Amino acid sequence: MTTIDTPRLLLRPFTAADAPGILALDSDPEVLRYVPMPLMTSLEQAVRVVDYIQAQYARNGVGRWVVERKADGAFLGWCGLKFVDDATTNGRTNYHDLGYRLLPRHWGQGYTSEAAAASLRHGFDTLKLPALHATVMQGNVASQRVVERLGFGRTAEFEQDGATWYWYERQNQPDPEQPK
Repeated sequence: MTTIDTPRLLLRPFTAADAPGILALDSDPEVLRYVPMPLMTSLEQAVRVVDYIQAQYARNGVGRWVVERKADGAFLGWCGLKFVDDATTNGRTNYHDLGYRLLPRHWGQGYTSEAAAASLRHGFDTLKLPALHATVMQGNVASQRVVERLGFGRTAEFEQDGATWYWYERQNQPDPEQPK
């Protein structure tokens, strides 16, 4: 798995040492407000999440990255691509999803947008993926703004897990500024 540097962040693969960060993230009701899953209650659950992400790296060559602040090495959350081949969303499977989740104390500082933009560039420029998708629960206006600023278009609305969701897509278009 690749590591990506942005001006303020390091996006890097998960290690076992990141389990406490996952526990902090997924045990916070604010973080999971728009995520249909129960609050995490144990470090063992967090270890299983890290193991799952690492298995995605091995199986699919992509997976979410830790978002670490370069200035102090702080765990801010995660961001990145995931090849969704083990679930059905909006009637679809086998697609690349852009996702992110940060601890609330790091919201509103541009970290999510910075990490998501780097993930998108990696997916399109390095991996040469034909398209990326994102799902955002209705009401999660901040997350909708992030994907829309990145050029994703809302192409569908669907019901899942007792909630209304928006399906976003962005095609990999050649940059007209880049030489062929």
